[in-house]
Amino acid sequence: MADGSTRRLKIAVLVRRFVTSGGKERYAVEVAGRLRERGHEVHIFCREADPALTSGLVVHPVPARFGFSSALSCLAFAWDCARLLRKERFDVVHSHERGYRQDVLTIHTFSYKGGLSCYPLLRRLDQTWLSYRSFVYLWLEKRQMATRHLVAVSGAILEESRQLYGRGEGITIIEPGVDVDRFHPARSGKERDVLRRRFGVGEEELLVLFVGSEFKRKGLDRLLLALGPAMRLVVVGRGDNMPFFAKMIERAGLTDRVHFVGLVTGDVGAFYAGADVVVLPSRSEAFGMSALEAMSSGVPVAVSRECGISPLITDGVEGFVFDSAEELRDILAAMRDCGLRSRLAPAARSKAESYSWERQTDKYEQLFYSLSSRTP
Repeated sequence: MADGSTRRLKIAVLVRRFVTSGGKERYAVEVAGRLRERGHEVHIFCREADPALTSGLVVHPVPARFGFSSALSCLAFAWDCARLLRKERFDVVHSHERGYRQDVLTIHTFSYKGGLSCYPLLRRLDQTWLSYRSFVYLWLEKRQMATRHLVAVSGAILEESRQLYGRGEGITIIEPGVDVDRFHPARSGKERDVLRRRFGVGEEELLVLFVGSEFKRKGLDRLLLALGPAMRLVVVGRGDNMPFFAKMIERAGLTDRVHFVGLVTGDVGAFYAGADVVVLPSRSEAFGMSALEAMSSGVPVAVSRECGISPLITDGVEGFVFDSAEELRDILAAMRDCGLRSRLAPAARSKAESYSWERQTDKYEQLFYSLSSRTP
């Protein structure tokens, strides 16, 4: 075990969906699976679990209730988990969801309270005091912030927790990790040629890759405005407001140079293998796992400063950080230089190796040992 201890921990993990189709969910799966491989007894409390991921784990089904209301469904999950947890004793209870019965809570997104601050005054007052949905989320969020130890997935999340909830102690950063074997530069070559032929990418064209859903929040429009000549864009993910983007693409004369793949449930690594640069131009992003996966694949990245991963990227070393579509346009133009991409790629891979899932699991294991040895 990472700290030399041989003590086996009994760990409860709370997450609504134990699958790999979302960032939070993949984070839970990767850490829980590695803790199990290290000999710990790991119990999963969830509403849905992929059977392929649960070997060696103890699964506790949590009933799916109030599907008509996201707020009530969230509250019901917290209640049901609290009820089920009373039946057994655990060394550590680790939650990835809003709740109040955990020792460690990993915060994957910006707060609901912070989101309300973006509304105009009248709507903010209405949402804060007259919306049952807001009441539920704010109540749960206040309870979760009293958790014994908080883990933020980025510095931006940690700073928001300090500013809005005054959480100064008992909070650390453990960023998402990456599977450095699955996302590896060695995959480039044959897989690169296959992908580029699939989309008709010319030898001199720059293949730009965008991976993510919620197209508006993740800034797909910013990227479309930045595309220059001899560039093709491949979009992997399921988006919203497609008529808006279709019209934007048509007006910009990009119809033949933008390819929507949709949600990829299989191996997204093949897309990184064929890309020249991966862009994450989000307006708001707690972290940005697609950028880390690209870096692990030896692909340079360009990310907006609003992305939680941006402090991990040294501008001009592993990739670039930008503040506007104009800056992104200049970055993409520069990235047409294969010499520049070749210089950035090894540094991108090296940085990603520092954030392997094994290393991030080490941090959790050390934290769990520390908490389980204290008297609550």
